[in-house]
Amino acid sequence: MNEYELMVYEEVEEWKRKLKRRSGMMNRISKKAQGKINEWIPDKVHEVMTESIKGMVKATLFGSQVTTNKDQARGLTLAERDELARKKISAYQKTAVVEGAGTGAGGILLGLADFPLLLSIKMKFLFEAASVYGFDSRKYEERLFILHVFQLAFSSDEIRKNTLFEIENWDSRKQVLVEMDWHKFQQEYRDYIDLAKLFQLVPGIGAFVGAYANNNLLKHLGETAMNAYRLRLLQKAPEL
Repeated sequence: MNEYELMVYEEVEEWKRKLKRRSGMMNRISKKAQGKINEWIPDKVHEVMTESIKGMVKATLFGSQVTTNKDQARGLTLAERDELARKKISAYQKTAVVEGAGTGAGGILLGLADFPLLLSIKMKFLFEAASVYGFDSRKYEERLFILHVFQLAFSSDEIRKNTLFEIENWDSRKQVLVEMDWHKFQQEYRDYIDLAKLFQLVPGIGAFVGAYANNNLLKHLGETAMNAYRLRLLQKAPEL
């Protein structure tokens, strides 16, 4: 490893340590409150969330291809890949902010539209991230990995630790991971973001909440994706 790769290795190890820590008290209280929050959210919102996630998982696994430049990272060093990834994250954050503010300002009907739109932005970013770090999303195993990165970003303590294990041992685990449990996948994601989405439906503050929440969600997903792909590259550092 060169000096930059050693620095990245330390950053990835610290990121892994953070993921393995137990969530803070506020996060645990928030998790317990999700049952009540789910009761407040209209059935129509639940239906949109469930069907959007189910459709996204199936489309990602079984052939849906997001248009990306497959050659954009050819020949780049890890440092150059990281810089390109940061630019992608910034661009997608801006897109998500505009989308969240626009749908948040429109009340319940447009607020419902935010959920599938934000999912599509996140998935488009993850396909881009795969390309930046040199992984071919035309392969089924790489699309499955994308869903694991998504789940790693938006899940509870136990699921997050299990997903991190799968990602750390991807070369051996991908042989036995046939597909995602979309029901568990969608419940974890919904529990993670329900509170923000609930406030986004409130007239008067929806635009601000939508922009703020979407910006943070894309930032968090970007950090997760960067480190997940860095981890894989570092595991085969001699090939860089």
